Amino acid sequence: MKPDEVVPLLTVEDLSVEFRTRSGTVHAVDRIGFDIYPGETLAVVGESGSGKSVTSYAIMGILDNAARVTSGRVLFRGTDLLKEDEVRMREIRGREFAMIFQNPRTALNPIRPVGKQIADVLSRHAGLSASEAYRRAIEVLAQVKIPDPERRARAYPFELSGGMCQRVMIAMALSCRPALLIADEPTTGLDATIQAVIMDLIGEIAQAQGMATLLITHDLALASEQADRIAVMHAGHIVEIAPTKDLLTAPRHPYTRSLIAATPAPAASLSELAAIPGALPDLRRDDLPPCRYSERCPRHEADCDGPLPLERLSARHTVACWHPL
Repeated sequence: MKPDEVVPLLTVEDLSVEFRTRSGTVHAVDRIGFDIYPGETLAVVGESGSGKSVTSYAIMGILDNAARVTSGRVLFRGTDLLKEDEVRMREIRGREFAMIFQNPRTALNPIRPVGKQIADVLSRHAGLSASEAYRRAIEVLAQVKIPDPERRARAYPFELSGGMCQRVMIAMALSCRPALLIADEPTTGLDATIQAVIMDLIGEIAQAQGMATLLITHDLALASEQADRIAVMHAGHIVEIAPTKDLLTAPRHPYTRSLIAATPAPAASLSELAAIPGALPDLRRDDLPPCRYSERCPRHEADCDGPLPLERLSARHTVACWHPL
């Protein structure tokens, strides 16, 4: 774990995001905060709809037009990204930080060879000529262990497998050696063997380049294998953040404990799994409780309706709960 005197590479403070829809305003993310340190991997885990991807899109500055950041700061090397205009954000994206999306086939241009797509990024952000950028694109494809990279560079996305497309996305994201990589469900749709290969590849490159990684996933088992620390999200709130070992062995939030109990273990039988009771609250409600887990929490008490406390259990372990375990 990173020493206390190291300055965070990324700091998210009091971030709130809402979406305007025909059926009402969705309060997708509510006053969340966390840090990521140089070289660290922080995983954000939670059920689908908890706000994980929205958080990553807000950091990248690529939220949908219906979305609005209503509060907070996103500090990258001390600069608040939320105050930067789109021209400046385009300069930062790709060079300073990059993102791997859930579905590489939709993220890649279907009518342009993958090598030229990587070269486009290098020409824009690294100032290379077209020929230099293309040569570098082939080198990066080799770095992510794509066989016969010269031939694959001429291929279109539809000619490649899902795992190969994800490697191309990794190559594109890492081509300019960013300080921060955001990986949003990077193994969605891939079989278990390819998932392991992709995650090991990201980890190897991150370690070699000293790159920080924000891993967005619903898979707690995956997060436990890859992350230095884990932040647990529920219905737009971050309810607990801790070093991975501490969180798995001594969870303090009831939702974290339920999430761990619902995560399959290799040697576990089906009867050993415990479903999380209830469902996420409707985030369009105007009467959302201060603790959005309270309506499905087995430890709920009458005093759980006041302002939600954030308790610091140690230098690296915080929990948002009136009655932590």
